[in-house]
Amino acid sequence: MRLSMRRYRSPKGGEMEYRVFEDTILVRLDKGDEIVKCLSEVAEKEKLTLASVSGIGATDDFEVGVFDLARSDYDHFHFHTNHEIVCLAGNVTTKDKSPYVHLHITCAGSEGRIVGGHLFEAKISLTAEIFLHKAAGRADRLRDETLGINKISFE
Repeated sequence: MRLSMRRYRSPKGGEMEYRVFEDTILVRLDKGDEIVKCLSEVAEKEKLTLASVSGIGATDDFEVGVFDLARSDYDHFHFHTNHEIVCLAGNVTTKDKSPYVHLHITCAGSEGRIVGGHLFEAKISLTAEIFLHKAAGRADRLRDETLGINKISFE
């Protein structure tokens, strides 16, 4: 079993740690860590080309989007109150030969109201526990100008 430990300090005072267990990476984020940035850093350092992402935690500052088909662009929504991360799901592929992290998030607020969408940014308010499950191979993304998104390409 391949086992290693990595530790990094966030520029804003948070601290991320992760451990590699064969084909799985377990990431712990702490207060102040930003999810997309930290997972992109792990993907880069571990040279990930294909992985699934799942996680839970808490955030008090996050931005999500819902894609508007008519405009081919996202409607953005910002939240600045504490929310439980009920589900963080996504994948790691490659774009322009670099890891590309694509995430969606579902969060519950203080009254149990659920919000979610495509995750642009989320700062951790307490902690987050995130699994990256590596797969053999790679999947690349290419820009589809008609749709306005980066689609997985099997070319």
